[in-house]
Amino acid sequence: MPLDPRSLGAALNETLTLHSTLCRREAGAFLKAIQSGDDVVVACTQEKRLFTELAEQTTGAERGAAYAPIRFVNIRETGGWSRDAAQASPKIAALLAAAHLPEPEPVATVTYKSAGRLLIIGELGAAERAAELLADELDITLFTQGAGDLGAAQERRYPVLGGQIQSLTGWLGAFELKWLRNNPIDLDLCTRCNACLVACPEAAIGLDYQIDLDLCQSHRSCVTVCKVAGAIDFSREPETSSETFDLVLDLRATPAFTQHALPQGYLRWDGRDLKPLMKLRALVGEFEKPKFFVYKQKLCAHSRNEKTGCHACIDVCSASAISSDRSRQQIKVNPNLCVGCGTCTTVCPTGALTYAYPRASDQGVKFKTLLGTYARSGGKNAALLLHSQEGGARLLGDLGRLAQLERATQDGTHGVPARVLPIALWHTSSLGLEVWLTAIAYGASQVWVLMTEEEAPQYHEAIRSQMAVAQAILTGLGYQGEHFRVLHARDARDLAAFDGDLQAVPAQCVSRSAGFAVQADKRATLELALDHLIAHAPVKTERIALPASGSPLGALKLDKDACTLCLSCINACPASALQDNQESPQLKFIEKNCVQCGLCVTTCPEKALSLVPQLNLLPQRKEAVVINEMKPYACVRCSKPFGTLKAIEAMLGKLSGHSMFQGTALERLKMCSDCRVIDIYSAQNETKITDL
Repeated sequence: MPLDPRSLGAALNETLTLHSTLCRREAGAFLKAIQSGDDVVVACTQEKRLFTELAEQTTGAERGAAYAPIRFVNIRETGGWSRDAAQASPKIAALLAAAHLPEPEPVATVTYKSAGRLLIIGELGAAERAAELLADELDITLFTQGAGDLGAAQERRYPVLGGQIQSLTGWLGAFELKWLRNNPIDLDLCTRCNACLVACPEAAIGLDYQIDLDLCQSHRSCVTVCKVAGAIDFSREPETSSETFDLVLDLRATPAFTQHALPQGYLRWDGRDLKPLMKLRALVGEFEKPKFFVYKQKLCAHSRNEKTGCHACIDVCSASAISSDRSRQQIKVNPNLCVGCGTCTTVCPTGALTYAYPRASDQGVKFKTLLGTYARSGGKNAALLLHSQEGGARLLGDLGRLAQLERATQDGTHGVPARVLPIALWHTSSLGLEVWLTAIAYGASQVWVLMTEEEAPQYHEAIRSQMAVAQAILTGLGYQGEHFRVLHARDARDLAAFDGDLQAVPAQCVSRSAGFAVQADKRATLELALDHLIAHAPVKTERIALPASGSPLGALKLDKDACTLCLSCINACPASALQDNQESPQLKFIEKNCVQCGLCVTTCPEKALSLVPQLNLLPQRKEAVVINEMKPYACVRCSKPFGTLKAIEAMLGKLSGHSMFQGTALERLKMCSDCRVIDIYSAQNETKITDL
């Protein structure tokens, strides 16, 4: 891979020195650089551990000196080890420029405290075998699920619980187990003398020292032989018990938690792979993680007036961390269960949920830096490849290695092309269409998302749904080609099979790159991106139809014959897309504000509203447009307008046959509220409660 420090330095506006054996012979140059006080970027990740240790040793030896932060970026596997290595200088310059960006600002954290109290659930023999591997580090309690093939050991080394599990909830440091103690044998009193096993004529007692009540014929021989210990009592009433634990190891075929992202501190074990046991040994102490989300309830379109609208975040969460709080008309996010995937923020149409670490604005700066540096260095048709910083980064490294090993063969692996800019994310589904469209507005040709087995199945569907909307917008505006794609790979060979896709014909870019910054408000960013893409669109049109699934943009279709202008939809709308007129009965609609949550549709008593996913390109999209209006109904007594003519007539038609609304009572429905009260108290023939 040819590296020209002069051209790279010009692109980065600094003087660069080329180091070819930095990790070995030139380690002194690294130590000198970190002592200079300047930011240090190491353009290789192979010896990251070595450089980190060197910096720590130097810091310990010369305390008091100021050392700059060290950042690492991989330009070897992602740029140099490829058939396009000779053309990779613009990409390398872009990656180096992005590596100079400051770290994201710290955010609030979530704390876990674990004292090492471990609950092992499973067949008693297997549970005791697992306990032997962990007992030197953890305080262990077993919950028996039968004797299993091995049965319990004669020597009781650990507390054993038994009964019927009712619930297991919680997370690292705060698991709560509730169970029903419904077996005649008290495991705390049992001495494992085995006398009851010998005495039982039905063999209803196993080596888990619990009685199978389906086999027991009530001979009570076991009670007789257990008089000294007194562990068996058939008259004992079932009792609900609960206990808390810091960690849980589940050995059952049907585990307590089935979601894709398991709670911190809960692990499953098949009896073979020792990795879960090694993880458990390390989960003692106090731990912190970022609070990955910010929730703004006033923007949430989940619920209004006991009606449910948007529930996209609840459906997509793989950690079961989000639930509906109908009593407070909002969602509830448990930060202890949240794993930081950010998919909820991607599918949220209003921006009520936003990703906090890193913020969307930080990602926007990175995208602009990458694409701007790439373009200034002579690069064209940049494709952004978003991947996870663990599984995805590993696959790209393996792909570069394959390309290096097979470079002599004609049909060997291509490697990462020169126009493909890889971007590592905490999670690949943490960014959605507003940031993808912003990347296109910044000058990217395509945005690809590399997904591995790390992601939950619903994440794939959510990303594809968002991409379908984004692609429909660009196609409708006349931008040619496929701008968005999901690449799913399990290993480097799968990724190598995407060589044709990575080398695909670039999609059409904007004629002029945008200069706006990604905003904290999701809808504001989306509008800025749309404005730029519309302004430079190759094709001028009025409306673009969008897919119904996942679209955060759209209009409303109103059945005027059914609508009575009751205006209940206005109170339900969380985005102020629906408005009224204080002067006359009118219903106004601002299409730009509509998030397609459906709350107005579910609230409308006449079922007169339906959603129309689309992008309106006319100027009226941002204006309040009257979609229905009616004549006001005048009070028959004072002529003051109240309600609408259609609403009052509909009410009179429905109540005219009711026994309570005959004669004067029906006539009062034609009066305003003030006149109705006056008429009641001035009527001479009105029956009053005092008369009764």
